[in-house]
Amino acid sequence: MLASALLSSLRDGSLLGTYRQNLIAGLTVGVVALPLSMGLAIASGVPPQHGLYTAIVGGLIIALSGGSRVNISGPTAAFVVILLPVVQQYGLGGLLMSGLIAGAIMVGLGLLRLGRFIQAIPYPVVIGFTAGIGTVIAFLQVKDLFGITPGPGGAHFLEKAWGYALAMHTVQWQELLVGLSTLALVFLWKRVNSGIPGYLIALVWGTLFALVLNSVEAFPNVETIATRFSYVLGGTTGAGIPPIAPSWTLPWLLPGADGQPVGISFDLVQTLFRAAFAIAFLGALESLLCAVVADGMTGQQHDPDGELIGQGVGNMVVPFFGGIPVTAAIARTALNVRTGGTTPLAAIVHSLFVLLAVLLMAQALSQIPMASMAAVLVAVAWNMSEPKHVIHLIRNAPGAEVAVFATCYALTVLVDMQVAVAAGMVLAAVMFIRRMSELSSTSLMQDHPAHAHGGQMPGVVLYDVNGPLFFGAAHKALKIISSVDRSVHSVVLDVADVSMMDTTAMVNLRSTADLLSSRNIRLYLLHTQAQIEEKMRRFGLGVTDNGLIFIASLDQVRASRG
Repeated sequence: MLASALLSSLRDGSLLGTYRQNLIAGLTVGVVALPLSMGLAIASGVPPQHGLYTAIVGGLIIALSGGSRVNISGPTAAFVVILLPVVQQYGLGGLLMSGLIAGAIMVGLGLLRLGRFIQAIPYPVVIGFTAGIGTVIAFLQVKDLFGITPGPGGAHFLEKAWGYALAMHTVQWQELLVGLSTLALVFLWKRVNSGIPGYLIALVWGTLFALVLNSVEAFPNVETIATRFSYVLGGTTGAGIPPIAPSWTLPWLLPGADGQPVGISFDLVQTLFRAAFAIAFLGALESLLCAVVADGMTGQQHDPDGELIGQGVGNMVVPFFGGIPVTAAIARTALNVRTGGTTPLAAIVHSLFVLLAVLLMAQALSQIPMASMAAVLVAVAWNMSEPKHVIHLIRNAPGAEVAVFATCYALTVLVDMQVAVAAGMVLAAVMFIRRMSELSSTSLMQDHPAHAHGGQMPGVVLYDVNGPLFFGAAHKALKIISSVDRSVHSVVLDVADVSMMDTTAMVNLRSTADLLSSRNIRLYLLHTQAQIEEKMRRFGLGVTDNGLIFIASLDQVRASRG
């Protein structure tokens, strides 16, 4: 029975018993989540407050309903490459509707108990996604980092790259100076043995530097969140981030790309479904990978299906409060564990901290320069890309797995994430089939010591079948049997080591039996496992005169021929 990590923490007493360390961990993660939530919302094409609302509402709901005790959820870099095109095509309303549909898909995956299967996505596929996403995120920050003004158009990577190249003469030195100094401080701060997050130090520096530059009339102004974004509150227009808590709103009443409410209809759901499926798949993968990493750090075990349901519920609720799609964040979760987080209380505190920051510090947060936000996202993209792991994979992995990585990476960067997700799922299935096929084999065992008496039975050949027989392996494993000598009257398959057999394998086995029967050769299955024999008999094998007989010993072959 599925139960949330919060309930299990209450039952074992750890939720209240460790509240102090989880309070500290939640506050620490909240400090990091605050700028990242704004930056990732901006990178996704929406105002920064929507990222904050995601961390507040989504982080809280998932902490209450998810299956991991230490996962921290909010907006993540993994979603940027999916969400930005959705915003450009369907506006904020279309984005929130996509998140709502994705949440329903994730709940369905959890109820179907598919969590453990999603965790089995091959490593080359996963790292192809993450490296590709990191590349795209870093590339999208060029505009704000350099302060350039590219021309209109250019929806794809190569088109954007050409547009950026043509616009390099518009570089603003003050934006570049603020951005590069912020970026340098993020990486340099890692060498300082301090518990203060580098992102926070770098953004404080960038904000103070921008204020100094903006105070000098002779210098061009550095663009900030306040100068780029505005809001309307009570009929009054304000700059930057509104100092209010997330409030209830119907996502289908929010504007689409044309500025009109997107509405709700079957056609809209059908149109957004492909993007929603990509969001659901990537969100499920990111969340479960995050939980696995956290398990390795804490020694605990999460509930993958419960985590999927919790993530799905969070994604279904957060659009009604203006939040974008939400998932578990690996970096924030790792920070949570390193600073003492052991229960969902830390995630709850993190969300409440972000809420208080919005209410009390909105004006200060609005002074953060866009170039500094871009620099932080470049650092996030670099860490997400895991260049050391990519280089190790390329140098040491088999050629086929490198090709899979390269395909997922190229599709993510050059085409779009929806195509990459679909291709990644296909490649994952192909890799699984290939590996399982390699585990299945059939070998001639007539002279094997364990079956020595088989050699004393003229006209009888004995094969040893190993591994699972399913649609990807059955034909390969059984094709050798059809080439027996004409002097043979009985073929025996020792299937004691066959642990699984699907319908395709049974069809192939029946075809093999029919082929041998047409040559007056009988096919015997030796040492068939009870559950497999029952399954085969229900399918019609061994219960009619189709040339296939179940036996428990080789003596039965002699008896049946006698």
